[in-house]
Amino acid sequence: MLTYKVVEINTVTDEELESVINEWTKQGWTLDGIHFAMREASKRPAMAFILFTREDK
Repeated sequence: MLTYKVVEINTVTDEELESVINEWTKQGWTLDGIHFAMREASKRPAMAFILFTREDK
């Protein structure tokens, strides 16, 4: 059965994204995608949602 994990990040930096991706892939999760929530007044994302999947037995 395929299981999904969503990790929300409020401080969107390359270091934070890298840290979260490394943390969850070490635990056996596979990166599935990243979605950014943008602010209207800024070009930088306000939040990021990192999606992972894992095949559970």
